[in-house]
Amino acid sequence: MDTILFDLDGTLLPLDMEEFTKAYFKELSIKLSSYIEPEKLSKQVWSSTDYMIKNLDDKKTNMEAFFEDFDERIEHDVKELKPVFDEFYKLDFTKLKDVVYPNKIVKEIVNILKNKGYDMVIATNPLFPRDAIYHRIEWAGLDRNDFTLITTYENMHYCKPNLEYYKEILYKIKKDSKDIMMIGNDMQEDMVASKLGIKTYLVEDYMIDRGNISYSPNHKGSLQDLKILMEDLPSIK
Repeated sequence: MDTILFDLDGTLLPLDMEEFTKAYFKELSIKLSSYIEPEKLSKQVWSSTDYMIKNLDDKKTNMEAFFEDFDERIEHDVKELKPVFDEFYKLDFTKLKDVVYPNKIVKEIVNILKNKGYDMVIATNPLFPRDAIYHRIEWAGLDRNDFTLITTYENMHYCKPNLEYYKEILYKIKKDSKDIMMIGNDMQEDMVASKLGIKTYLVEDYMIDRGNISYSPNHKGSLQDLKILMEDLPSIK
């Protein structure tokens, strides 16, 4: 094993997803209030996000799939709204920093792996553009340059929990599944990677388990437990 995949929200960046989502739609509604009624916006965004998640067309990036569907749900030309979305994620999205709870142990874990020579990937569900994901990496106290790949809706064609998402990561980083460990807090979206032979670690601090299907992670525990496990890994430099 020489490569670690990290989920972001609830894993490297501790947060309450319900609180984060509420704050996100509040700010997005303000940004788009001149174009879309706030009470309609969340429903439209969720519907297009669901379309993006279910899309398995390898010729469409997640971004293209989202806006293809969103365009059919709104009265304005999506080409007019796309720059507004871009500005929101670049600037207004930073207001959400107040509802995340960075943990210094995360940086310690990443530094341990970096010093031992492991490749690392931010394997966050690519529902957001790179600017939004870069912000969240920074909020976690991390340097995005320490990661071989960061999955965003611009550079990925699939979403979790589709196995194609993990296959695309393996293709991009040119690695075999047996050389990988996936670390995440979501039983369904992150632990599904085990179906490809990827080792898994379930972070229980902010665990999400919808109960509809369960997997048996190779390891599970807190971020502190994860740090101990990473300290025990051999150096591969």
